Amino acid sequence: MTADPPAVATVGRCLPVALGLARLGLPVLPLRDGKFPLANCPACYECACGGRPNMKAGGPCACPKPCHAWAAATTDPAILTSRAWVRAWREADTVAYHPGGAGLTVLDLDSGRAVVWARDALPATMTVPTTRGEHWIYRGVMSSANSVCPNVDIKSHAAYVRWLGPGTGTMTPLPDSARALARKEEATPAPLGGGVASSHPTAWARAVNSGCRHTDRYVRTGLQRGLARIRERRESGAGSQAYGVARFLAFQHARCPGPCGLDALAVQLIGAAVDVGVPHDYAARAVTNGFASAGAPMT
Repeated sequence: MTADPPAVATVGRCLPVALGLARLGLPVLPLRDGKFPLANCPACYECACGGRPNMKAGGPCACPKPCHAWAAATTDPAILTSRAWVRAWREADTVAYHPGGAGLTVLDLDSGRAVVWARDALPATMTVPTTRGEHWIYRGVMSSANSVCPNVDIKSHAAYVRWLGPGTGTMTPLPDSARALARKEEATPAPLGGGVASSHPTAWARAVNSGCRHTDRYVRTGLQRGLARIRERRESGAGSQAYGVARFLAFQHARCPGPCGLDALAVQLIGAAVDVGVPHDYAARAVTNGFASAGAPMT
């Protein structure tokens, strides 16, 4: 005979919210500080368990803990209040849900300009305000994709979204125009010329950045921090994170006369994204676009 799980009231604000969302049919999961999923347990770390059956590469994992982020999201109150999950709720900072598991697609509009674009390009639907923009929620499931337009990500299958409230307006069916955004992104060829094609890490060296105004230590420290951020996104968002890191690094070199050897940094960013499951062409495109956004000299 097992003891009853701790009372909901003893595990903070996240579990009651999660249980309420589960009753509405939203598969939920806990997020730690920084909007990241809780770390996998040692048996599931780096998918040593083989992964859950519903992951991109389906496997046999039946771990009772909330490992593998969106793939572990559930509406089952018995799981949500189990000992393993209650411990996770104690560490949680907020609640997320798997939109694809609820038959939904969320367009994450991460700037005011993106919201203005959506109002012109897409049919109105339920909206939820975010820190920098809005979530537009449609009925229907599609492939998730990052950076389909400037500051626009699509979250549906194999993705999670923070719960930020019930929103306003009437939810409408997923339009073909939204599906077309993902198809366009997937069909975009990898950049040529100034793009980066290799996934083999290349060391950044002073010999190739004679026009850079930064010290060797400054560049390497920034690179290592960026690589760590990308590698943290093991379940989702690594491609978008690679774009953000490349954009940040680009701004650091925007006023350098060049060459800065940023092509070597780009290859390492791409390699880090590929290591956590991002397709190489997508990672190369995200990193190249990130550097290009600030006009930094790539070579």
